[in-house]
Amino acid sequence: MDPQFWIDRWSEGKIGFHEGKPNAFLDEFATRLAGTRVLVPLCGKTVDLAFLAAHGHEVVGIELVEDAVRAFFAEHDLVPTVMRRGPLAIYTAGTITVIAGDLFAVGRDDVGPIDAIYDRAALIALPPELRARYVAHLRTLAPAATPVLLVTLEYPQELMEGPPHSVPEAEVRTHYPVVEKLAVRPATGGRAGELGVAVERCYVVTL
Repeated sequence: MDPQFWIDRWSEGKIGFHEGKPNAFLDEFATRLAGTRVLVPLCGKTVDLAFLAAHGHEVVGIELVEDAVRAFFAEHDLVPTVMRRGPLAIYTAGTITVIAGDLFAVGRDDVGPIDAIYDRAALIALPPELRARYVAHLRTLAPAATPVLLVTLEYPQELMEGPPHSVPEAEVRTHYPVVEKLAVRPATGGRAGELGVAVERCYVVTL
């Protein structure tokens, strides 16, 4: 997907995917995130970063749009240090680091050790042709068998052009070797919620 699409969405305030509060699945299942350091790909300015930090985790987010990264720290009254590393800008305040830049340009040296991954808005943000590449890239950032708390959307794709895209359970099982479904609920927020037929599913999967 063209990065300009997301830059435009943020500049125009078209961010219905931003919940503005901790995700309900994360609140319920955060204990399934093993270890200390949690990677949050395509994080936007999600409140979930602060939620995880408040629950004792070190958090490493990755977000394409630098304005979203700046907004997160400003909205949480945090003054980050900023380090430039090639095409990436690395913002850090306390136990929260957010890397501004293309996810596929981020390497293991940039994120450091990772114990778990939280994906609420990454897999469903990507079109089908990028999703396998995305999962493969996660495997370059974290060790084999790293647990992932994964939230997906499922709806008849013909009803709406993504993002967010529908990612059915059958596809999830093609990307990850171990899949445990934790919960399902009707989707109520954003464009998918307006359809009236979308559901959110929460899984623990492993790389």
